[in-house]
Amino acid sequence: MARKEEPAGDAPIHCRLDELLAERDMTLTELAKRVDITYANLSVLKNDRGRAIRFSTLAAICEALDCTVGELLEVAKNAPV
Repeated sequence: MARKEEPAGDAPIHCRLDELLAERDMTLTELAKRVDITYANLSVLKNDRGRAIRFSTLAAICEALDCTVGELLEVAKNAPV
């Protein structure tokens, strides 16, 4: 049986990018330069509109923020799994 496509806003994953940037006193622009990813693509992640992320990008973000994947991404509270 095929999996039903979910709109991006309905995904049960929350990206804590905004909180981690604030904790590290880093801007999205600075992170974009460090990770070599566009500001627009990081903004999509930050605003929970992302539908997918490459493992290499995820690893680069975590390295730049000195965090783990679990600190960056979490299952949204009260989200059906």
